[in-house]
Amino acid sequence: MSLTLYLHPLASFCHKVLISLYESGVSFEAKIVNFAEPASAGAHFERWPVGKIPVLHDHATGRVVPETSIIIEYLQQHYPEKFSLLPSDPEQLLEVRLWDRFYDLYVSAPMQKIVTDRIRPADANDPHGVGEAHATLETAYAMIEVQLYGKTWTTGENFTMADCAAFPALFFASMVHPFREDQPLLAGYLDRLLRRPSVEHVIAEAQPYFKFFPYKEALPKRFLEAAE
Repeated sequence: MSLTLYLHPLASFCHKVLISLYESGVSFEAKIVNFAEPASAGAHFERWPVGKIPVLHDHATGRVVPETSIIIEYLQQHYPEKFSLLPSDPEQLLEVRLWDRFYDLYVSAPMQKIVTDRIRPADANDPHGVGEAHATLETAYAMIEVQLYGKTWTTGENFTMADCAAFPALFFASMVHPFREDQPLLAGYLDRLLRRPSVEHVIAEAQPYFKFFPYKEALPKRFLEAAE
């Protein structure tokens, strides 16, 4: 098998790349990186010294590809007959890239700030940083609500890399900072994402690990029950 994706099934950024792979149908092998196990962690730091996941290894080219958006662009470049998550029109492509980065930087990043603060030692909490993260999510939600007007997916009628980024960002963020009642487009969009077969596949694989999510009490009951 040419492609190996190093990941963890609970990691939101890994979900982004997994969705793209399941959308395309490209065959790959998933290998879990266990940072609590020295051999697994050490091998991954050799692979990518920054130590972040996911990382793709293309055995056919010998290329190690890190960073979610770069991985997806690499896959579309090398498997164009399968991948269609990036439009060919330059203006549309800019829009997709913009919203891909938006979800990563202004939804996923503040969500992770809030989540990781919960598992810090009590004397190492960052209430100011958490407050800023909640404020960022509030602003981001309002902007997404406007962006979604008249659209099925983030940038229009086609499912793109931006939607791959959107699902894990919004799924976990909605638990730490719920949507407001006056944001029906945002809530409806997340519901559509949850019904996407590629997303259903990712959720099924993540379910055994949901019990380890620091905000598991906020998980919709149907997900937590399946995880236990």
